[in-house]
Amino acid sequence: MADLNEQPDPLKSDPLKAAAEAEAALGAPDRADLGPDRPEHPKSAPKDKRAAIVEALMTLAAERRWEEISISDVAAEAHVTLSDFRDAFPSKGAVLGAYSRMIDKQVLDGTTNDLMAEPAKERLFDVLMRRLDAMAPRREALRAIVEWAKRDPVSAAALNQVALNSMRFMLEAADISSEGAVGAVKLQGLVLAWMRILDVWFDDDDPAYARTMAALDRELTRGETLVARVEDVNRLAAPLRTLARALFNRTRARRPSRSSSGWDDEGPLDPEERRTHTM
Repeated sequence: MADLNEQPDPLKSDPLKAAAEAEAALGAPDRADLGPDRPEHPKSAPKDKRAAIVEALMTLAAERRWEEISISDVAAEAHVTLSDFRDAFPSKGAVLGAYSRMIDKQVLDGTTNDLMAEPAKERLFDVLMRRLDAMAPRREALRAIVEWAKRDPVSAAALNQVALNSMRFMLEAADISSEGAVGAVKLQGLVLAWMRILDVWFDDDDPAYARTMAALDRELTRGETLVARVEDVNRLAAPLRTLARALFNRTRARRPSRSSSGWDDEGPLDPEERRTHTM
């Protein structure tokens, strides 16, 4: 039988106290040795959420097929919530548009007047080479995006519009007009040429981009010839357009008014009202 007068062992009766006393005996580790408290997420929310989302999408695009990247994937990579993503962009395509504008800004910010005395082709060559330099860090992502566009004609049409907007500013940076009918031809022609140049650039491993520069020079020479022909046609057709516009305006002037033909602003007149209008 146990001795009723035996005192209980405090370490056995209170294990938490025992653990505390053991830690005190060994010496508690300094908090500084443990490093700062880890946040709940591996990385805190970025200050510029739009920029973070753009960077996240381009990072994922270099690693996966476009169709396999969800908005949730991009939000997680950017360390933002889905609500943050929705506030910033309506879709992945809109994020691509933002990336294109970021590249536009980088090129435009670096544009000077140093080459304004050079021919238009040389000015545009310089602008587009600087654009390729700005895009270089995301070359693999862009390769994947172009491949996706080739598989999806609807998306290709949307990306064509994004490219048109960018090339409009590239032409302006080179002091080349993009207005009017001829300007529209320049823009679309430049976008098509740009896609062919990108196909060369994606596989150009030369740090000096020799193959890419040669392709760009060929495309711009071809485009220069095409634009010259379009400008000639536009100039020759100008008198015909003026004549057609005059005939159209004269026809409109002779067209009877709606009220005399039995109509007013709210619909057909009844016979009595029509007689009143024609008296």
